[in-house]
Amino acid sequence: MDYVIFFVAMTALIYGADFIIKESERIALHFNISHFVIGATLVAFGTSLPEMAASMMASSEGKSEMAVANVVGSVIFNITMVLGIVFLFAKSMNPARNLFAKDSAWVVMPVVVFFLMIQDGNIGRVDGFIFLLMMASYLIFLFSSSKEDLEGEIDESLTKKFNWIKTLVLLSMGFTLTIGGANFVVESATSIARSLNVSEWIIGLFLISLGTSLPELVVSLVALKKGNAELGIGNIIGSNVANFSMVLGASAILNPLSIDLQAAQYDLLIMTSASLALLFILANKLYNKAGAIFLLIILALFMQNSFI
Repeated sequence: MDYVIFFVAMTALIYGADFIIKESERIALHFNISHFVIGATLVAFGTSLPEMAASMMASSEGKSEMAVANVVGSVIFNITMVLGIVFLFAKSMNPARNLFAKDSAWVVMPVVVFFLMIQDGNIGRVDGFIFLLMMASYLIFLFSSSKEDLEGEIDESLTKKFNWIKTLVLLSMGFTLTIGGANFVVESATSIARSLNVSEWIIGLFLISLGTSLPELVVSLVALKKGNAELGIGNIIGSNVANFSMVLGASAILNPLSIDLQAAQYDLLIMTSASLALLFILANKLYNKAGAIFLLIILALFMQNSFI
């Protein structure tokens, strides 16, 4: 029964986040806020809402390992699985934006800050505020970037006739589904962990993080279908920054987090390797099957070490 509850709750969590993203974009467009601002503040960060809801719920219940593992796992899956699939099926990618020159720092900086913070095995409230400051600096960076970079990520259907009542109802549904789904995801995942006699870290690392990475996968696949596969790269970079800054920051402020560095050593190594692999791909513009194979090999090693 716990598996059924987990699946239903994860579905509710993802659909709730989707409602919030789309209706927030609709409100922004109604008030003539630029596509760039919408994309910068809602698309990348919006797809991180499931991770944020799940980690904050876990943090509030004192399940620190599950909260941190969700972020670590999400970063790994975002880079290796999502971008691996995008690069594998994309026919050709020639981004107008110089991703290495403009965005490479945001691939590695959150990881470096994260490692500096966890050396004592804890992420305290002060660390949480520092993470939120990092998010603010990322937003400032985005606002100073070219406005054309993110325009293609906005769904044209959102510009249709605006209806306040419908929008507010859908927003309310979105928040209800997201918060309620997060609660049941954490509770059912905890029960599954106990029944399988595995740690909360493993459940957070795989079961929850894989599920909460689905919005990023959906956004990237939609972009791929529309011939804008390169947008998936920016979405993943932004989502990973949001995972560290918003998700860990808010969770740590809510309740200080702890992490067993020795037990998590290999997973943290994989997360670092995935980030460096993405950096290598950006530097050499390997937005093709070669880049896909590179990332999918790291994913395979991650899965093999954890389950075999």
